[in-house]
Amino acid sequence: MSITAARKQELIKEYATGANDTGSPEVQVAVLSERIANLTEHFKTHGKDNHSRRGLLKLVSQRRSLLDYVKKVDEARYKSLIERLGLRR
Repeated sequence: MSITAARKQELIKEYATGANDTGSPEVQVAVLSERIANLTEHFKTHGKDNHSRRGLLKLVSQRRSLLDYVKKVDEARYKSLIERLGLRR
């Protein structure tokens, strides 16, 4: 259900803007998107897991806030990010 440390490192390498970048909005959104995808798969078999569903809604809200920030700061970066992640919007 959660992402592995190796997968998280792959995401950080792929979306990092610099050499030691782990906290940029792009990296944070990529990690959140991976966690959201894993939880979405979890709900296909565990439909009544309402406690995890609340966590999923919090993750989606956090990702939305980060994406709004990126859009406010640099719209080209935002468009590039949602295209790379395959997000609707």
